[in-house]
Amino acid sequence: MEPRSELLAHISLFESLTRDELDTLAKGLEEKTLAPGATVFKQGEEGGEMYIVLDGAVDIAVGEGQAAITVASLFPGQYFGELSLFDGMSRSATAVATKPTRLLWLGRDDLVRFVGSNPEGAMRILAEMSNRMRKTNDLMTSQVSRNVILEHEERLSLGDRIADKVASFGGSWAFISCFLGVLLLWLLANIFVPYDRPGFMLLNLILAVVAAGQAPVIMMSQNRQETKANLLAENDYRVNLKNEIGIGGLQRGQAELLQRLAMIEKKVDHMARAQGMTT
Repeated sequence: MEPRSELLAHISLFESLTRDELDTLAKGLEEKTLAPGATVFKQGEEGGEMYIVLDGAVDIAVGEGQAAITVASLFPGQYFGELSLFDGMSRSATAVATKPTRLLWLGRDDLVRFVGSNPEGAMRILAEMSNRMRKTNDLMTSQVSRNVILEHEERLSLGDRIADKVASFGGSWAFISCFLGVLLLWLLANIFVPYDRPGFMLLNLILAVVAAGQAPVIMMSQNRQETKANLLAENDYRVNLKNEIGIGGLQRGQAELLQRLAMIEKKVDHMARAQGMTT
């Protein structure tokens, strides 16, 4: 088997093809060289080619600017952009070379010619696509979110837990009731107790100490609440992004399958007509 055919054999869509079919498909591969930072394609651009990394590295990112998220880093032997071979739709991500990179690319026209001349190979490709769609369905029905609040609370120290308890009690009606009760007892003691009484200056000092100690503890708890809110927001964003990517991939996979089925129906119909004419 030729080296380029071996590269195709490691791609899941083509791994079920025979050696001769791989050699035929590999004839359509062409080489492209990219400098570091060069863009292979951008998100939203019209697609139609699949790429295999020969040397170097390529990052796949979703989004633009500072909001861009790198979802994969590809190295020699890995491939990307294979969905565009079938649907020719716009790219769902941006691919950028991060090192001096050599790529092999296969165009959609080359695949169409291969399918037209190798219907059995096309059926094997369809079978592999169907398997990928099943795996995508399993992924979409499984739980992808995390209980970030529980994970955060498991990492809390004893001091953090005490601060949360103090902040929770300090903002409750129980604290207000206890505070008013202490003030009332202090006032009654200063008014009706005949012997030496605790003065109001001492009460003022105690209140100042309580307020000075309670304020930073409450701020510590509020900072943790803000951390929890940020964790929830980040987790929601990642879950939503994964769902969006998964749903988009599922839709593209369905479009690929329908398109391949239509092509096979046309091919079978053409062969049936040709056979009818010969008979």
